[in-house]
Amino acid sequence: MQRCAIVSQVGPVDPTAAFELIWRFLALANGVYERCDDSTGRVQAVFHEVCEDLIDLAEVAELDPLSLADLLLEALTNDDYGHYPVLISGLAPVLGSEGLQHLKAGITAAEFDLSDNYALRMALEQIADIEGDADAYIAQQSDLARKAPQVAAEIARRLLADGRLGDAWKAINAPDEEDRGWIPYEWEATRISVMQAMGQTEAARDLMWTCYARSLNPDHLRAWLGGLPDFEDVEAETRAMEHALGFEGFTTALHFLMNWPAIEQAATLITIRAAEIDGHHYELLGPASDALEDRHPLAATLLKRGLIDFALQNSRVKRYRHAARHLRECKNLAARIDDFEQFDTHEAYLAGLKQTHGKKTSFGGAGD
Repeated sequence: MQRCAIVSQVGPVDPTAAFELIWRFLALANGVYERCDDSTGRVQAVFHEVCEDLIDLAEVAELDPLSLADLLLEALTNDDYGHYPVLISGLAPVLGSEGLQHLKAGITAAEFDLSDNYALRMALEQIADIEGDADAYIAQQSDLARKAPQVAAEIARRLLADGRLGDAWKAINAPDEEDRGWIPYEWEATRISVMQAMGQTEAARDLMWTCYARSLNPDHLRAWLGGLPDFEDVEAETRAMEHALGFEGFTTALHFLMNWPAIEQAATLITIRAAEIDGHHYELLGPASDALEDRHPLAATLLKRGLIDFALQNSRVKRYRHAARHLRECKNLAARIDDFEQFDTHEAYLAGLKQTHGKKTSFGGAGD
């Protein structure tokens, strides 16, 4: 309410005063975060909106670039949550070249160890990007940081934009292959982009498949399929779906197939690997079972059973209400299943529930 009052009431009448007020509002961030539990992210969302408001107000208020740079410098030195560095790109038109240079000079002259001050280091990165200075951005990264896949991708992407292909290739390969650990998509995608720019088309395509095969990332698969001649993509997509069916992680495979979408293959995955269904992932299994009900009632039933079994076997009392609902849904679906194949019929499954969990009176479903 206070933010809205500043923006909607003061802003149209006196944008300079509104800017000063919203700046003071943003300065509350450190203290507010220290005094509350923001696990929902609601407080952070307010301060993110304040940053957008501040940029908008700065564009209409008559601000002196050097004074604005001084305000930013003072705020950056005490910024514990990284709000101010991200403002720099938005405020760049107001700061202009003079303000940016003044801010950069103030940061480099500050009596702080930039390696320990995230906000100041990030501010210099922002300025480097505004000025299109890849080397200035790279200078802010330690030798150890440059070997991290995420940082290596950021560096290589900037060098690629400058047309420095050799440097970009060296940067993207800086992480030690044996120590890369979890590889972010950004690193993979940037490495592919560098390879393509260097004319390594087939090698880049091979890497697309390798990355897809390792993670089932749909963006890699789309890129791989997109480079195929007409009429070859259908056969190639079939190969990709077959790989997903045998992917090591069942939950990852189900998520991929449901979102591709490949509903037929998702149903097949569920029936051939039913023992791997993890009912803990209700956020995936619930919507997936609903989506499969019309055309694949058996697969939908198996997912619902997975949710029921997890709740009861782990005594997740808060889920019992949902488990009872899933059991009723299974009863309705049973009438549409001609062949339960190797799985228990609904009656046999219900009998097993009563025998194993019949004493759990708070779960009303077992009595159905």
